[in-house]
Amino acid sequence: MHIVYMSLGANIGDKEATLQRAITRIEELIGTVVRRSAFLVTEPWGFRSDNRFVNAAICCTTDMSPERVLEVTQKIERELGRTAKSVAGQYHDRTIDIDLLLYDDLCIDMPGLQIPHPRMFERDFVMIPLREIMPDIDERFRLG
Repeated sequence: MHIVYMSLGANIGDKEATLQRAITRIEELIGTVVRRSAFLVTEPWGFRSDNRFVNAAICCTTDMSPERVLEVTQKIERELGRTAKSVAGQYHDRTIDIDLLLYDDLCIDMPGLQIPHPRMFERDFVMIPLREIMPDIDERFRLG
């Protein structure tokens, strides 16, 4: 089994319900969610919006490859109403965003899939929930 950490965020619609539905679908389609953070309300990052985000982090066990996990999370995003992905740093309001942060101890650098997530350490809305479920993250990446 593999260990995958993911970040989830939503800033339009019933945000908490959407995050909960995403977590349920991840359990149904990807694997067991073994840890999840509390929901964190944050301001938009990288763009202006009147809509605040609700963010969370989860840890999941899976037998899927990283590429397959990405495919399935994108399917879940579409199911939950996401119609467009952010392109070239142009962010916008979204019903749901699921990012793969870590997959075991792998380093992957492919078009469309980078693990560890290249901007996770810049984003408090990712790191605060991630630290809640992975308290040794800073030590593992020598950030402390």
